[in-house]
Amino acid sequence: MRVLVTGGAGFIGSNLVRHLSARGDCDIVVLDNLSAGQESTDLPRGVRFVRGDLTDKTTVTDCLGGVDAVVHLAALSGVIDSIEDPSPSFTINVAGSFQLLELARAANVGRIINASTGGALLGDVTPPINEAIAPCPLSPYGASKLAVEGYCSAFAGAYRLSCVTLRFSNIYGPSSGHKKSVVAAFMKNIIRSEPLVVYGDGTQQRDYLYVDDLVRAIEAALRRNLKGTFQLGSGKPTSLLQLIDVLGKVTGRSLNVQFRPGRVGEVHKTWCDISKAELEIGYSAPTNIEHGIRQTWDWFLANQHIWRRQISSD
Repeated sequence: MRVLVTGGAGFIGSNLVRHLSARGDCDIVVLDNLSAGQESTDLPRGVRFVRGDLTDKTTVTDCLGGVDAVVHLAALSGVIDSIEDPSPSFTINVAGSFQLLELARAANVGRIINASTGGALLGDVTPPINEAIAPCPLSPYGASKLAVEGYCSAFAGAYRLSCVTLRFSNIYGPSSGHKKSVVAAFMKNIIRSEPLVVYGDGTQQRDYLYVDDLVRAIEAALRRNLKGTFQLGSGKPTSLLQLIDVLGKVTGRSLNVQFRPGRVGEVHKTWCDISKAELEIGYSAPTNIEHGIRQTWDWFLANQHIWRRQISSD
């Protein structure tokens, strides 16, 4: 199977590409613009790497040649950044993804696995969140991901392009050095002996999913004849205060926590109902948060020469 992974040199993408490459039965093409400031792609031997933008029609057309399936991870993420300037989220996430779908249809690609989100797209609803809840995004980033989900559904209905949307929860793990997401940001601050800034009182809850569990789910979706939308997470809520406790235990360091007022546009509590994915994909998330945090911490300690030079993104 020939697979194109957009955003394949990023955090989730690089973990997925290494996982698929180890299976030995996938011919992999990676499209990434290296906007996170990577000095090298660190991809397995045999993977074709193309440096370019999702919005570049010629580049995307070239990458789609002979491809059976696309895992679409490339996106401009970040709730707060999208509130400060909503235009890039539309240009890259919506217009770029629409062009990808159009070009994939012209290239007779068999399947699209679309990466989406849950909390930012559904808004501040009573958890656990599931696929049946009506979306109500609170940020332009959430709105952009909802728009892409809509186009995937439309292309599946109008053109019979097989599209599956996977809504990711809060993903953490190795190779996330350029991320501004809370686990990565806190680990960098701990190593730098900087304070951990909490916006609000720390009771806000998230569903933290270890990246190895996620990539196994993406592979399962890639190899099955699925359609529709699936929520992926651990299925468990973890408060920010609980996460800080785990970080203190794993790192063995005294943490300087500072509290500041909450921020507009952020969901207070969200975690996932993963029963649909368990039933139809055979999905599970067996990695407990302490083990996952320990693996991630070890990576951050061993790879300071990498992440200290990278551009932060969410």
